[in-house]
Amino acid sequence: MDPEKRARRQSLRIIVSECFMVLTVIVTVAILALVVSGYWVGSDFKVERQGMLQISSLPTGADVIVDNESAWNQRTNTSKVLSSGEHTIELKKEGYDSWSRTINIAEGLLYRVHYPRLFPLERQKESVMSVGDTNFAIVSPNREYALTANNTTSWELLKLTDDEIASTDIDVSTVFSYISLAPGAEKGLFMAKIISAEWDYNNEHVLMQVQSDTAKEWVVLNVKNPKESVNLTRDFNADFSNIKIQDQSANTLLAVLDGNLHKISLPSKQVSAVLVKNVKSFDYLGPDVVFSAQDDANTFYVGELMSDNKINKIFSELEKAPKVSVSRFYDEKYITTLDANVVTVYNKKDHSEYIKKELGFAPETLKVGHEGEFITMTAGLQIATVDMEAKEVREWSPESNYYGWLDSDMLYSINDGELIVYDFDGLNRRVLAKNVSSHFPVTIAGEKWLYYASDDNLIREKIND
Repeated sequence: MDPEKRARRQSLRIIVSECFMVLTVIVTVAILALVVSGYWVGSDFKVERQGMLQISSLPTGADVIVDNESAWNQRTNTSKVLSSGEHTIELKKEGYDSWSRTINIAEGLLYRVHYPRLFPLERQKESVMSVGDTNFAIVSPNREYALTANNTTSWELLKLTDDEIASTDIDVSTVFSYISLAPGAEKGLFMAKIISAEWDYNNEHVLMQVQSDTAKEWVVLNVKNPKESVNLTRDFNADFSNIKIQDQSANTLLAVLDGNLHKISLPSKQVSAVLVKNVKSFDYLGPDVVFSAQDDANTFYVGELMSDNKINKIFSELEKAPKVSVSRFYDEKYITTLDANVVTVYNKKDHSEYIKKELGFAPETLKVGHEGEFITMTAGLQIATVDMEAKEVREWSPESNYYGWLDSDMLYSINDGELIVYDFDGLNRRVLAKNVSSHFPVTIAGEKWLYYASDDNLIREKIND
């Protein structure tokens, strides 16, 4: 063959090959772009817009059944592409109860379900200690410790996560003012009533508000070293109406005094100048402080405290002062306002509206869960829960006034001795135990032990290996 013709043919082959490679890359990128955008080819070979489900459970390894179909033979923890719209998800594991929920998959978005918990049908049960004299107990945020109080000044710090439960005595005889040296009491009697308590997130301090017949007192109790506890009311000679721990280790507090917001520095034992006048509600997330307050024109506003302690007004000239909270979900921060029975969640960065819902009741409390995924509002037996993942608000009622958080994602109530657990929004109701009393808060420690009180004893059941 003519060398010139051979050269032309080789050049043609190279050009065709490179064109084919470029076309392949373009098609691959286009397909990947469509997949990332949520498009997929269905079983009928039609292009559909889809989303993705990411699901996990405790314990892991539960069978995942979608829309009554278990053909995809996957278990938690896993991810699955699903068509947009409603799907029924069910989790089953041999030897455990089941869990189910209907979810709404959005086009091109990830729906995360991380909170399902399955309980063994048969559980080991043991009595670990007597709690007959306990009249108050609070569990730490990491559910590793519990502080128990009674009418004496010898309280206890319990470590709940070890195989052998450990107990440390805490002498509060010099911490509070309301102590009686009554005959027969080794270190005296605690004569006040505990009306609120809050742990710091280092699990070392508890901010307590106690009430006697005549006065109120605020104390930061150091549970690891009680001698370093601080009686705020006594040491600052101030009648604080509200105090919250702002940092991880209870060194900085936010306090309301004479209706105005201040900061308290425990290391320097100083109270700041007035930060916000006429504050009505406030909340914090680390250094971020949001509040509602009354201005000089007697109207109300929602604002945030900047790093230089200047006020940035977010919403002004309001007729009422809403309750406020600040939270983080994924990488975004949010501000929630509760005005009578209307709850609104705003993106903190640009104040755009994320969720707005008119409730069937007017909540008295507004509280953000530890991980920011759930926001709960309560009034007696009425609960409304904002699900930030699903962008939904659900109203429900537990079966008794004695209820609380079992862990970060589940609540419990005790009704006629029955221990009933629910998901954060009241779904997946299950009865776990009977003859349960309210001597001790129900909790799960170390993802291994379920604790509750029964017949003046602290009981624990093994729920995970």
